[in-house]
Amino acid sequence: MSTQERYSSSELRKDNPKFSRVRSTIESAFYGNNVHEVTSVAEAYNLAKKQPGVIETDLPILHTKDLGLPQGAKQLVYNHGKILGRTASARHFVDDPKEDPEALAGNLREDIYKGHNEKFLKATVLVGLDPTYTVKAHIMMPEDQAFNLLSYILNFHFYDEEAEEMYKKSKFYDEGDIYFYFDPNVTDDDYPKGFGVFDAPHNCAAVFGLRYFGELKKGTLTLAWAMAHRHGYTACHGGEKSFHFKDKDDKVFAFYGLSGSGKSTLTHEMYDGKYDITVLHDDAFIISREDGSSVALEPSYFDKTHDYPAGHHETKYYTTIMNCAVTEDEDGKKVIVTEDLRNNNGRVIKTRYTSPHRVDFEKAPITALFWIMKDGSLPPLLKVDDPVLATTMGCTLATKRTSAENLPKGFDMNTLVIEPFADPFRAYPVSGDYRDFKELFTKRGASCYILNTDAFMGKDIPKEVTKKIVEDLATDKIKDSDWKPFGNFKGVSYLPIEGYEVHLEDPEYQKTLSKRMQDRLNWLNKYDEEHPTQKIQDEAKETLENIIKELS
Repeated sequence: MSTQERYSSSELRKDNPKFSRVRSTIESAFYGNNVHEVTSVAEAYNLAKKQPGVIETDLPILHTKDLGLPQGAKQLVYNHGKILGRTASARHFVDDPKEDPEALAGNLREDIYKGHNEKFLKATVLVGLDPTYTVKAHIMMPEDQAFNLLSYILNFHFYDEEAEEMYKKSKFYDEGDIYFYFDPNVTDDDYPKGFGVFDAPHNCAAVFGLRYFGELKKGTLTLAWAMAHRHGYTACHGGEKSFHFKDKDDKVFAFYGLSGSGKSTLTHEMYDGKYDITVLHDDAFIISREDGSSVALEPSYFDKTHDYPAGHHETKYYTTIMNCAVTEDEDGKKVIVTEDLRNNNGRVIKTRYTSPHRVDFEKAPITALFWIMKDGSLPPLLKVDDPVLATTMGCTLATKRTSAENLPKGFDMNTLVIEPFADPFRAYPVSGDYRDFKELFTKRGASCYILNTDAFMGKDIPKEVTKKIVEDLATDKIKDSDWKPFGNFKGVSYLPIEGYEVHLEDPEYQKTLSKRMQDRLNWLNKYDEEHPTQKIQDEAKETLENIIKELS
């Protein structure tokens, strides 16, 4: 089996590395006499349907038998208040040198105790959909959160008989199962805006005072990604698709970007059926640094309802819907009104059946990685052949924040920010991802491309331009002779595209580009200052310093 759930008497020792103060506090709560175990998806659905405030629409859920749902199950809606995204500031890692682990453990004990008079639900899922990597995860939350429990079960792979058969055949990792405690009804006095305790080395977490489902989804992935990182995988917050050809090797493309950058659009683009394309996932997967194969971590998609207006074919695959308006149609049936009418960042758990060519495991090795930027100084497409610079650009991925995050009041959404490898959910030093991704370029020989999906020197780059770029790369329409040197920068070239001419001889453009590279260098320096014991590799700063010097 993949991870360990039960222990022999000889293993029940304080010095067992699978145990910790935080883990024992969280796991113990799962065995309380106030906790009911949900044993089927159908049971979870019926509990969610009865939760106060949940709306049962008249929109049918498709593939109910395959999903384990009751026949005739309808799409469910549940709406929240002000907080409509993830609260990153609420996360506290017990192994962070800046944190007080004993104080965190004390707050954790007190907050769990606050819920001891309430009734809870628990369930088990698998994270990772292939025997090469699958992890058992246990979730627990108050009874009045049955809607979130159902969403969790549908987002991951419920531990049913089918899952058990795969799990029995899975590769063993010498780790404990994941345990996640969730109670949005308890507010920690020391953390009134939300409190999350993460002990990633021991595969456990607890979150208090936050309702948003993304805390559950990304919190669990944080732990699963950290475990994968420890066992020879590169953790990927992105999308992956494969182009399959009869006369040449497959092309396996991975796209990295924050919500709203275009990674899901590029992952799911099928080009009108012209090619044999399979989709691994658009948000969460891992790549083996040993053989380049990839594993999806989730069967479903946590998608934005804003992208799909009423009548769009994608809405047929909805199950649970969050923070979305409901009205009655001309026949008096309850239906959803998407496009973020009620609020920003309406969300839905959308089933895997929206992707007719979906796979859970990609054996073909990774071919290319795409850093999706929102940086106005970069042309629509750059190719980076130098592994150090390729990794450095991923480490300093420049983008913009989105409504999927609960940001401080007054935050300018146009502010350019750095998010290393587009992963704000990392539970280990950035230097770990730097090493892992660099291996994909050096050991695996993957190509590196940078896509700017925002605007280039003030001119918008529409998604049609970006999708055509990816298609031409997959079909080898772009030849070696088409690439032009990007100035005198070693190992960097760009693809000339009409309307997006690059004028590297222009002093103003040089100044803009230099400033953006300086922003990246400043971020690296600041990170090292704030993490003196976890510094990013020196070569990253050196390669940026050389570029800035060249531009000056």
